[in-house]
Amino acid sequence: MKVLVVAPSWIGDSIMMQPLLTLLKQHEAGVHITVLAPDWSAPLLARMSEVDAVISNPFAHGELNLSARRALGQRIASTNWQKAYVLPNSWKSALVPYFAGIPERIGYHGEARFFLLNQRHRCDEKALPRLVDRYAALAGYATAEPTPRPRLQSSPEQQTTARAALGLPFDAQSVVFCPGAEFGPAKRWPARHFAELAKRLYAQKMSGKCEILLLGSSKDVSVAEEIVQLSGGVVSNMCGRTTLEQAIDLIAASSLVVSNDSGLMHVAAALDRPLLALYGSSSPDYTPPLSPTAKIISHNLDCSPCFQRECPLGHFACLNELLPVEVETAAQTVVVFH
Repeated sequence: MKVLVVAPSWIGDSIMMQPLLTLLKQHEAGVHITVLAPDWSAPLLARMSEVDAVISNPFAHGELNLSARRALGQRIASTNWQKAYVLPNSWKSALVPYFAGIPERIGYHGEARFFLLNQRHRCDEKALPRLVDRYAALAGYATAEPTPRPRLQSSPEQQTTARAALGLPFDAQSVVFCPGAEFGPAKRWPARHFAELAKRLYAQKMSGKCEILLLGSSKDVSVAEEIVQLSGGVVSNMCGRTTLEQAIDLIAASSLVVSNDSGLMHVAAALDRPLLALYGSSSPDYTPPLSPTAKIISHNLDCSPCFQRECPLGHFACLNELLPVEVETAAQTVVVFH
């Protein structure tokens, strides 16, 4: 069986997709899975053993370009596809499988997709509060077993290669901070809190062969530089300096990850690293870190989760009032520094 999976456009959601792929591999003998995904996600998909091939999805978020979508669908139509799973809810995301003439096109009702999908599911949000379970349910296999956990691959050789390429020492005990959050400020723990936590950890145990790395995209460089300045330089700003592949390997080799609710948080969970996940405006009921080594830290205020990019009340209390000493105390429960 040849299956096409139209992937989401975010790191975290793409990781939430993996259990669906795992179920397909478990239940369909010899299934070949191709993922239609943005180019940036290729390093992530390469760390998923279930992915057999990747087709580049060149369309920007919100872009229609109907003629180009038709051309892409027609170009891949010669492949003997049996099924397509369309994970994003937009109608545009269902166009390529439709133009490719894939016989079974599966997904949730979403946005006006009545003729684009021929197996449309209604999502029972109360029965399936987590995104990972909603994706997995599209496989259609009735089972009493829990949804498989996402798992990314990273070998010691890959980790050594990443550190060598970035000029990092090979014998350091590494703590990773992920201070970014693509969605907006309401998901970001304040830079001053990250800086204070860094100073506290450094004063405790972080000396000699220990390091604190800030990881994120080029969009996170300015906030990371603020953390560097406020911390007195006890952290190293790697934001925008690594590839996604290198970021995966640096996280895989770390002793502790402290992260906002972000894509890199889900990477850390899928690598089973000790993880402190900081939640403010978003909900761990919907997209929790799926790892027994993860600890969720949230004050669960009455006004959260609000799911807003900016605090609608103007105070950002959900994260401002989550103090570094609380996170430091939690860190002591999940990792032992040496």
